Amino acid sequence: MRTTLLYIWLIATILPTFSQWGTIAYYQINKEYITRVLCENRDKPQLHCDGHCFLAKKLKAQEAKKDQQTSERVQNLPSLHLFASPLASFEFLPRIFIPNQQHTFPYHLAAYQAPLTVVVPPPCA
Repeated sequence: MRTTLLYIWLIATILPTFSQWGTIAYYQINKEYITRVLCENRDKPQLHCDGHCFLAKKLKAQEAKKDQQTSERVQNLPSLHLFASPLASFEFLPRIFIPNQQHTFPYHLAAYQAPLTVVVPPPCA
């Protein structure tokens, strides 16, 4: 199922690129009819137009149609409007004076400092 959908999408995407080739193939297949009936210069065989005017008109019409479709697609594209929201404003409070306080930490207690003030001799055996 997925491969079938993939092939259908692929053909639908690539097919418009070959539309000019289809017009040229149609011209080559029906060249005699186009030269006799549809050519603008069928009354002037010395120009050797052989229906090239018809082919040029068809190719030009296809190109104009493709340009028009492209411009319509561009006009119908959804637009994304980007905007900048105002930045958040911060209010800073005035500085508050915090006096230095003497903090006590457990590793500064006297029990931990006592060995540093008194030299204890090593035990004698």
